[in-house]
Amino acid sequence: MMKKTIKYPLYLLLSILLSSCANQDKNKNSAEGGKKDNLILAIGGEPDNGFDPTTGWGQYASPLFQSTLLKYDTDFNVVYDAAIDYRISDDGLNWTVKLRDNIKFSDGKPLTANDVVFTFKTAKNSASVVDLTNLDDVKKIDDFTVQFFLRKRNSTFIHHLISLGIVPEHAYGASYNENPLGSGPYKLVQWDKGQQLIVKANPHYYGKKPFFKKLIFLFLSQDAAFAAAKAGQVDVASVTPALANERINGMKLVALKSVDNRGVVLPFVPKEGKSVDGVPIGNNVTSDIAIRKAMNVGVNREALVNGVLKGYGTPAYTIADHLPWWNSETEIKNDGDVKKAIEILAKAGWIENKDGIREKNGVKAEFTLHYPSNDHTRQSLSIAFADMMKALGIKINVKGKNWNGIEKELHSSAILFGLGSHDPLELYNAFSSKVQGHGLNNPNYYGNEIVDAYFEKALSATSQEQANTFWKKAQWDGKTGFSNKGDAPWVWLVNLDHLFIMRENLIIGPQKLQPHEHDWPITDFIETWHWKD
Repeated sequence: MMKKTIKYPLYLLLSILLSSCANQDKNKNSAEGGKKDNLILAIGGEPDNGFDPTTGWGQYASPLFQSTLLKYDTDFNVVYDAAIDYRISDDGLNWTVKLRDNIKFSDGKPLTANDVVFTFKTAKNSASVVDLTNLDDVKKIDDFTVQFFLRKRNSTFIHHLISLGIVPEHAYGASYNENPLGSGPYKLVQWDKGQQLIVKANPHYYGKKPFFKKLIFLFLSQDAAFAAAKAGQVDVASVTPALANERINGMKLVALKSVDNRGVVLPFVPKEGKSVDGVPIGNNVTSDIAIRKAMNVGVNREALVNGVLKGYGTPAYTIADHLPWWNSETEIKNDGDVKKAIEILAKAGWIENKDGIREKNGVKAEFTLHYPSNDHTRQSLSIAFADMMKALGIKINVKGKNWNGIEKELHSSAILFGLGSHDPLELYNAFSSKVQGHGLNNPNYYGNEIVDAYFEKALSATSQEQANTFWKKAQWDGKTGFSNKGDAPWVWLVNLDHLFIMRENLIIGPQKLQPHEHDWPITDFIETWHWKD
């Protein structure tokens, strides 16, 4: 989780101080005939749990302070980072990784196989979001070779090699999350909690040397970040769609496409009278496939993008749109087809009553949709979605609650959810019958034996290309799947654009399709940022 903490009066005092520092740096650079080599950024919240990769830092983006063994390029090709080679045994259970022999941590000490082994064992024992339960063991073969032993063949293990930042065994302790030391492009210099983070370029970094020698991250709300940009106090600021069209002299808007999606999860099974930890399961309205199909066909996603997001987004059809494992056949060509939606309902026996609400066997087409009460975008999407469903004869009661309240409704009411990851395992966690009701995984108790079989084939695949074939079939194989073409257990609505106002002459280069907004994903390639020549 990321929190946003600074309020305007405190921000103003802080920005004045930072402005003074920035002006000193600028004057120094001007005197030397160069360009300003520091940046002030207000691009998101402060990490609640600090900067320890073994407990989750960097799962959605580059860990910034640490190296990873592998990484994705802008087109999601797997390329090398701290590793120079990796090989998988024929049975898929042993992964051997060869390391560079010239990597140093920011304190000048070498990164070796010992640090990789230590990192993965620490992460495995962390009981955190880093799920390494399938890792049976990890061993050092020599100073620069590591071997991983899996319990079961799993193609998504590569995501751990891509996302888990390597920590130094010699400098790791209880306070590492607040004082991270790594071999990434930057090193932490100062963290004033709730206010700012100051980082400097790592002099020992083995990769492309960053142009910007110092970065200052301010933890501001998006409104305050916009005000700071307008006052000339920050170089890059994250903004809301409502502020995106406001012009600021000397600054440009950059809209990054994402798979940071928002959608409605629908209870898949009838009301069962059962419970998990006292939580009811099932809903007699949304468990009818005709209701789910009609809503998927009848919702006008383009209107939601243009209305709620002010045009800064795209219609969403799955949780993996345009990623390598997305099945493009899931795209709905005639969005907002109310006539077809009504035909689906009428054919299934849902007949409109005198109040304009459809009924079937004494059950009214009425249910509750919950959204996080502190999220304005989810609130607006929920209200707009409910309004669109009135034309279908479906009544949706919209309610805002905090997450503690939502968790009590998770399996029996519709929820406005947000997902979006660069790991295809997210598909498994959302739709596998094996994880029904496990935390936030598969909260609507969806299940399809054919989909489960495709998941198993994807996980046991020996290449990413082969795995992607089965991830796509799980979505839709021409007859069934977990997408709107098949069982339609969700109504995915929109993918958000990630919006930033930045200096006109700042070049950030091509970016990957952005994931969910945790961990500052815009910083993935920050070592390549520079001023326009």
